[in-house]
Amino acid sequence: MPEFLASGIELGFSGSSAPSTRCTSDHFQKSRVEVMDDKPSPGPLSETSEFLFSFGVIADIQYADLEDGYNFQGNRRRYYRHSLLHLQGAIEHWNTEGSPPRCVLQLGDIIDGYNAQYKASEKSLELVMNTFQMLKVPVHHTWGNHEFYNFSRNYLTNSKLNTKFLEDQIVHHPETVPSENYYAYHFVPFPQFRFILLDAYDLSVLGVDQSSAKYQQCLKILKGHNPNSELNSPQGLSEPQFVQFNGGFSQEQLNWLNEVLTFSDTNQEKVVIVSHLPIYPEASDSVCLAWNYRDALAVIWSHRCVVCFFAGHTHDGGYSEDPFGVHHVNLEGVIETAPDSQAFGTVYVYPDKMMLKGRGRVPDRIMNYKRENAFRC
Repeated sequence: MPEFLASGIELGFSGSSAPSTRCTSDHFQKSRVEVMDDKPSPGPLSETSEFLFSFGVIADIQYADLEDGYNFQGNRRRYYRHSLLHLQGAIEHWNTEGSPPRCVLQLGDIIDGYNAQYKASEKSLELVMNTFQMLKVPVHHTWGNHEFYNFSRNYLTNSKLNTKFLEDQIVHHPETVPSENYYAYHFVPFPQFRFILLDAYDLSVLGVDQSSAKYQQCLKILKGHNPNSELNSPQGLSEPQFVQFNGGFSQEQLNWLNEVLTFSDTNQEKVVIVSHLPIYPEASDSVCLAWNYRDALAVIWSHRCVVCFFAGHTHDGGYSEDPFGVHHVNLEGVIETAPDSQAFGTVYVYPDKMMLKGRGRVPDRIMNYKRENAFRC
């Protein structure tokens, strides 16, 4: 296991009484890519290249049957009930698009941790999953910290939030088959494009039996970087992402990721990676990063195939293109989106670029592939 290198997060409250966690980025200056002012339809924006396919993205729904609340600072409102209406609006949009998306990526935190306090976890999850059943295309679910506030890992593995059945397997390449020790898989929504869903809580003290060796291993890692008695507090930490409500990627999962990316390099595929936790500091508040984000970046940067990394968790959103041409997109969270707005997007894919058309507070973005990754037409 390589040495963990990272940054941190902030303790907050979802409402007036019960503690929960959220990332804030009020103090962090995020980079932005070119933003399309008029939000025109994608067709006219790419007259020089052929439209291939699209996919939907949505993050941090955090539904709960509760009145609105606020974050710890008291300056960010959370719309627990209305988040379900935002989801319904997104699904209606995707279902009526002229060219429907191939799939939707749900970037984690589907229900709020408050549900556990009110013993409403299963009821709220069922309500949200029934809403997703209205979607006419497959949805791929990522697991975030709020999943683990409500359920154990074993429960999630046997739940409808486990969409590993949608994975694609590469014949004659057993090294690209993920282990059962973590929740990760890859799939191909369109020829020459591979999507990889990562488990950012593979290393975590959340959702794990406290008597298990895995829990003790993760607690040792966490306490080795966070001496605070309150492990949800980053106070005084040089690597503040080492808090209880973040997690990391095991070496086993990173080795598997390396094998899949090696295959994609060899076969000239383009790769989109999906995770609840972001991994690039310039795209995120530093307190929202995965524990060992640098280990994940090292694997990704050793390959040419990755074009985009989608994450949630920050609520505020963020974007940056790294020095290797990978576009890091942290999607704005539904939970902090006012009733008169929205927070989802559709990504339109072309041979030379991806174009995110955002709705509501999700901005439009043009994400060009680095030159060697553009298809030669």
